[in-house]
Amino acid sequence: MGISLEVISMKIASTRLSILVISISFLFSTYLQSAEIITVETKESQATSVLGSTVIPYKEVLLSAQIPGRVLAINGEVGASFKQGEVIVDIDSTALHAKRNAVYAQVATAQAALRNAQTQYQRELISPRSKDIGTMPGFGLPTMMDIYMTRPLADMMEQDYDSDMARYSDLMNSATGLSQARSALQQAQAQLQEIDTKLRDAKSIAPFDGIILKKMVEVGDTVQPGQPLVRFGYVKYLRLKADVPSGLVSGLKEGMIVSAKIDGINTTKAKVSQIYPVADPVRHTVVVKFDLPIDTLASPGMYAEVMVPSIGESGNKVNIIPKSALLKGRSLPSVLVVNGNTSELRLVRLGSMQGADKVEVVSGLSAGDKIIDNPPSGVTSGWMPQSSN
Repeated sequence: MGISLEVISMKIASTRLSILVISISFLFSTYLQSAEIITVETKESQATSVLGSTVIPYKEVLLSAQIPGRVLAINGEVGASFKQGEVIVDIDSTALHAKRNAVYAQVATAQAALRNAQTQYQRELISPRSKDIGTMPGFGLPTMMDIYMTRPLADMMEQDYDSDMARYSDLMNSATGLSQARSALQQAQAQLQEIDTKLRDAKSIAPFDGIILKKMVEVGDTVQPGQPLVRFGYVKYLRLKADVPSGLVSGLKEGMIVSAKIDGINTTKAKVSQIYPVADPVRHTVVVKFDLPIDTLASPGMYAEVMVPSIGESGNKVNIIPKSALLKGRSLPSVLVVNGNTSELRLVRLGSMQGADKVEVVSGLSAGDKIIDNPPSGVTSGWMPQSSN
């Protein structure tokens, strides 16, 4: 009885093994039959690259000291609003006022000298000194006798004397004095204008409506020309500033709308407003600015991310293959590319997923290439569907 049970058990085990082998053979045969040759698809790229950026004001300026002196007043703290033309920082200008008073006195003196020179020139034109009785070579006779007798006689007898040349010389002397007086007045007025300009520079004026973004000095600090005082910006409108790799810039155009995320929370849209014409020679990036909507909840300095369209090797076209075409069990993504009556193993670089069962191929394949879909595990170069070679 025991022997019969053992024989029965062995037969049952043998039957189960046969069924298992037949099932495996059937499944393997079915799997082999599912492998087929397909053509690499090409479609418009929908992939994007996420780039870090910073929220910046629509306009921003750095107000610096134009004159040396002590800071008298800063009319607001960080975040304080100012209208265009209002004074933000005031620097002590007492020395400039004293110098202005001295130059103003020089202007007054130059004006008096100019009036005197104009009078002397007019006198020379109307009543020449060369015709003065006291300077003529006559004998105190009446002027008419000197003009018609003494002067002609002196001109003939004294070869070194010429009355017309004497009058011309006196006239030129008066004209020169007048010109010099005018130049002295212009010089004094120029010095006065220079001081007035410096007095205006003693006050840092808001160039447009905005707020103080950062203070670099405090009241009482002594500053020198060129030293930063405050950073001032227009924040009613905000922008994003990103360093975009040069390979992605060609996919952007002014006016294009892209997605953005502020501080990892607020999702919004941004419009490309400016693309710099040159790239950074070290980082090989291009500065791009994006305008944000008016109601965006953000502040200057916040971190943001922008989604920039990716560009494949063929421009906006990308190659798409099924995930099932990738060889299984390999550390690097690879496919079998059909070349005539055989196949060759080729490594590929994958991009983003295109749906649930397809993937983008960034490099390694070209449009129109034929590959093997659903290849069995362990196959390598030379394997073809319906063949074990």
